[in-house]
Formats: sequence, C-alpha cells, structure tokens
Amino acid sequence: MDLIEIIHSKGITPDKQIVIYSYSEDESNKMAVFFNRMGFTHTGVYLDFVSQWSANPNLPMDKLPRYKNLVSPQWVKAAVEGNIPPKHDGRKIVICHAHYRNRNAYLSGHIPGAIDMDTLALEAPETWNRRSPKELKAALEQHGITSDTTVVVYGKYMNPDNADDFPGSAAGHIGAIRNAMIMMYAGVEDVRVLNGGFQSWVDAGYEITTDDVEKVPVKDFGVAIPAHPEIIVDVPEAKKMIASPNAELVCVRSWPEYIGEVSGYNYIEKKGRIPGAVFGNCGTDAYHMENYRNSDHTTREYHEIEANWRSINLTPDKHLAFYCGTGWRGSEAWFNAWLLGWPRVSVFDGGWFEWSNDPENPFETGIPE
Repeated sequence: MDLIEIIHSKGITPDKQIVIYSYSEDESNKMAVFFNRMGFTHTGVYLDFVSQWSANPNLPMDKLPRYKNLVSPQWVKAAVEGNIPPKHDGRKIVICHAHYRNRNAYLSGHIPGAIDMDTLALEAPETWNRRSPKELKAALEQHGITSDTTVVVYGKYMNPDNADDFPGSAAGHIGAIRNAMIMMYAGVEDVRVLNGGFQSWVDAGYEITTDDVEKVPVKDFGVAIPAHPEIIVDVPEAKKMIASPNAELVCVRSWPEYIGEVSGYNYIEKKGRIPGAVFGNCGTDAYHMENYRNSDHTTREYHEIEANWRSINLTPDKHLAFYCGTGWRGSEAWFNAWLLGWPRVSVFDGGWFEWSNDPENPFETGIPE
C-alpha cells in the first residue's frame, strides 16, 4: 500500500481542509508538498506544534494511555547508549530479539547489545500455550531477566508470501509481542515493544551488528509466577465469558477462518469458530495483521483501532479476551487494548487450536445469522 492509498484509507480527501504538523518543520513541509502534488489544494502547515501547542498544558492533547510501553527506535538507541536518565531509575535494560527456531534471523543482523530469545523459551510447541510457571522462571532467569528488569522486545518482519522466510513471518515482530505478553503475565513489570520492530530501527539508519551477544543469567526472577494471571484465560473461563453479558470472547482470525472455509494452519484439522465469539477481524489470513498495523508494520493509530472495536460493541467496560489460532494474533490485539488502558483485557491462550481439539466443545461454520 503506497502513501496515497493510506491517505484515502483514513478518509482524507481533497475536498477537506488539511492541516499538517509534526515534530519536524522539514517533515511537515515535505508532506505539504506531497499533498499539493496530489491535488489537495486546501492544505496548510502548522509549524508551532512543539513550541506552542504541546508546551501549553491548557491546550487539549490526545495520547495513548500506555504510550511509554510502545517505544521508538530513538528511545531504544538512547537505551543502547546508556542515555536513559537517570539510568532508567536504576533498572537494568535487556533488549530481546525474538524469533521462532531461527537464530539466523538474529545472527544476520540485530540491534547492538540485543540478545536473542526463541519464542519456544516461553511457549510449548505441543499446545502453543505459555509454559508452566517453573519453566517460565527458568527461561527468564537464563535470559538475565528479573521482575524489575526493563525489557525491550522486537522482531524482524518477514514476508509470509515467501516460503523461504519460514519459520519467520509469524515469528518476527508478532512473536516479540507474544513474548512481551507472556513476560507481563509472568511478572516483568516494565516491558516495552519497539514500534515497527527491527524494520523501524533500519529505517532510522541506526547501526546493525551480527555479534552473538552472550546472555547473562540471573539467580532469581524475584516474584512468584504468574504475578498477573488475569492477563490469560483458559478454556473454563472462556466458556464463562461467552455466557456473560459483561464479557466478550473476541476472534481475531481472518474471515475465511471465522466462517470455517479454512482452519488457518496446516496442523489444525477442524474448521470453524467458537459459538458466541465476536469477529474482531485482524487481516486477510493467519499470517497477516494488516487491520492492526500500518503499512510499515508500526502499530495502527490507536483511535482507529478503538473506533473499529466500538463499532462492533467492544467497549472498555467489558472483560475482553482475544483469541486466534494459537495465541499470537490474539496477543497483538490484546497488546493494543492494554496500551489503550482498557482495564479488563486478556488473551484466551488456547485459542481455536485447544478448543477444536476437544470433541466435546461446540463449534460453528458459515456466516452468522
């Protein structure tokens, strides 16, 4: 999707008055030139956003409630260079490059100082659910992570249309968010996700290294796991949520998966959906999350995601549990809701994989009436 398609997708049309602003005068002017070339004749530039608007506490500002947990490459670079004053309140910072059985994705180039973390360290391939508390404790300690460590996670986006990328497409940046969710469930109190993943670091022009950074284990994670069990629900609670007027089980699989045309995965036989689940459309198939991301794989603007959810009656007063096939897409949708500060949001960890493996569980196919 090119820039003009993105502009149109956001409802920005030439008949509207357009005001452009940013943190950079140069970037604002460049965008204004682009709009003018595309026939937007009612375009202006506001150059005083930083000095006048954002500096004035009396002027309104919208912000993502937990914006600090979605970090820019500039923030990560400052962390790499030790410039997060005052040493980030004394916290140790660990940067994790996530992958799925593909250390070459890490060894072929990563952020300086980052260690690698296979997603299998935190989830079991038999069920694709999070590992046991004992296993999580050992894995996090082996990676040098305690409950009071600041952890920055990211991954590489790999094109799922290219078979040579597997295992990788699902194990790139979405794998990092999956790891982040499980870390928070375990009890890591400050987990941050690099917005846009490794590609945003590359786009910023920052240094890349192929050094194999050694992990420095710690003796004790520091708190009992899970410190935040409310982040994850399993089948019994998912069934209660379906029956509750104050909760929703949200399916963030694709439409073909939801109506039972495909299972979404070659290792999931049964096709269909959980009866009563709300369709929370993530994208075109099991390997795309385009309705939750921008074309550069940064997180989609939060007000757009919130508007989409409210249009299908997903609201912050309810307990929402997001699920997909095995928990990856569900984790990304959950992370967006968590960033919004919605108070009761979870991941149904077992998802369609666990649900469909039990012949006693009901399922539906076809377009809902």
